[in-house]
Amino acid sequence: MENVIEEVVAMPRIGDKAPAFKAITTQGNLDFPKAYEGKWVILFSHPADFTPVCTSEFMTFAKMEPEFNALNCDLVGLSIDGLYSHIAWLRTIKEKIEYKDMKNIEVKFPLIEDITMEVAKKYGMIQPGESSTKAVRAVFFIDPKGIIRAIIYYPLSLGRNFDELKRALIAMQTADKHEIATPADWRPGDAVIVPPAGSCGVAKDRMESEEEGIKCYDWFFCTKELPLDKI
Repeated sequence: MENVIEEVVAMPRIGDKAPAFKAITTQGNLDFPKAYEGKWVILFSHPADFTPVCTSEFMTFAKMEPEFNALNCDLVGLSIDGLYSHIAWLRTIKEKIEYKDMKNIEVKFPLIEDITMEVAKKYGMIQPGESSTKAVRAVFFIDPKGIIRAIIYYPLSLGRNFDELKRALIAMQTADKHEIATPADWRPGDAVIVPPAGSCGVAKDRMESEEEGIKCYDWFFCTKELPLDKI
């Protein structure tokens, strides 16, 4: 009986430096994440070109790209198909595909060629339980220092929720800026959570505080208002 040796690739984790790579894309050569120093990046993968779910996702990302750019965030796509396939697919999207209120959609962000699956493996985008030759729908949020801040994985069949991707980005940026946390279903303009007190004295002071906008339900659960114009 032959011994089968399976390649084991450690998936990057939240808090890790984003694995570096150089690649060819539909927008030229890319040195990642060096090319995006000082910016947030959403790096996302899809299983294959010329597939319907991916097509709807790329059209949605392309339509929303100005919204992400306004949040100091660039988009970078990846699949294990080749550059010429990418170009043909994106041209087809622009010339032929209509979805919801979208048509004549031009994808301007880079789409990485990854025929060797080198990048997909570095980022754990190949999930053997789904497919050994297709990248699952992975999403990596990478901050301006090149640190992975959030990771979301979807199976091959499940299209992403783009409102959630934008909400997650804004929530992380807000948490960094104001040193707070965001509660379940938080939306910009909602109350935020004040970090728990680190000592009994601080907890007592917080419970007795009359600071405007802060409401404590117990020592460990305090919220404060954070208006939209402060985000």
